[in-house]
Amino acid sequence: MSTPQEVAGRYRMDRRLGAGGMSTVFLATDTVLEREVAVKLLAEHLAEDEAFVTRFRNEALAAARLQHPNVVQVFDSGEDAGSHRHYIVMEYVEGPSCADLLREHKLLDIEDAVRIAADACHGLDYAHRAGVVHRDVKPGNLLVANETGATKLADFGIAKAAEQTRVTQVGSVLGTAAYLSPEQARGDEAGPGSDIYSLGVCAYQFLAGRLPHEYGSLTELALKQQDEQVEPITVHRPDVPRELDEAVRACLGRDPETRYASALDLARSLEAGLHGQDTGATAMLAADEDATRALTSVTSATQAMRTRRTQAPSTMAPRPAPAPTGRRDEKPAKRKRRWGKLLAVVAVLAIAAVVVGALLAAGGGGTTIRPVDRGDVQEQIDGVRNLIERNTGRVER
Repeated sequence: MSTPQEVAGRYRMDRRLGAGGMSTVFLATDTVLEREVAVKLLAEHLAEDEAFVTRFRNEALAAARLQHPNVVQVFDSGEDAGSHRHYIVMEYVEGPSCADLLREHKLLDIEDAVRIAADACHGLDYAHRAGVVHRDVKPGNLLVANETGATKLADFGIAKAAEQTRVTQVGSVLGTAAYLSPEQARGDEAGPGSDIYSLGVCAYQFLAGRLPHEYGSLTELALKQQDEQVEPITVHRPDVPRELDEAVRACLGRDPETRYASALDLARSLEAGLHGQDTGATAMLAADEDATRALTSVTSATQAMRTRRTQAPSTMAPRPAPAPTGRRDEKPAKRKRRWGKLLAVVAVLAIAAVVVGALLAAGGGGTTIRPVDRGDVQEQIDGVRNLIERNTGRVER
């Protein structure tokens, strides 16, 4: 079916601005209000998916309620009676998308990158407080206005309408997957933290000239998101302030709770990082990340020690139980419980001492972990057991 020359009896289609797997965008003239607008015509095959159309209408209504300097305004939406094409009428932003800027320059000026990302943060914060999640933050949806230099977020609601439809299985999924949060890649519900992750990927690319994770397939990307540490931006661009580098990478935690609590926190951290300053939010997230890495390292070392201990056969014969002393006790049950508790504490402390000692040994100068000799531990426990028996017997005799 050919493109209609006019939509809804008032939007005259002037020229095509761009196209994707889901829609084609045209520059049009609103003949009623006499202004330029952008009209997005959804692909014809989408009209056959009633579930998609219903979600699309609901999300278009939610997006139309957003009125903010850093959000592309939605003016109108519906179905054209003549062509039966579904459409959205939006504010026309004259200027390039960040995808255009990256194609032209590969990376952006540091100050420009921070300004663009901070503008997007303000738009996202406003939308999140209104209960709207973008779900598809990527360079192509960040538009930079020539006249004001402001960045505006486009396409609110489109991604949610596309969820759970065949559209998500085809088209440009591979190209945009790098900007999806790990929870979105797993098929979980997207929240504000998902948008923060996606914007962090954009900011990383603006500054480093590459993505945080290079990948050749969706499977490879998912594995890298889970297992691979993101390289510092300064590895690729040393003139980026360390504090700005940390602010950007703090967006890229594997789980939403390890990222900034709000897009506004991210905006403040980016602006502070540009001037070589940390914010409390960035410092806290960096400390949490360091603690997580340390815990992972200790856990790995402990597991290795357990493996070696399991593999090393014990040469110690079972020690016989100590012979009864023959002393009478008015409260044997009570004494047994007390000794049991004491011995349990001693056993835990003794084993903990061995584990800590092994870990400390492993940390110095490449020393390998010595297999734990169960006999050493048991000897210490038995020695303390005898000491307790002797001392307890004297006191209670």
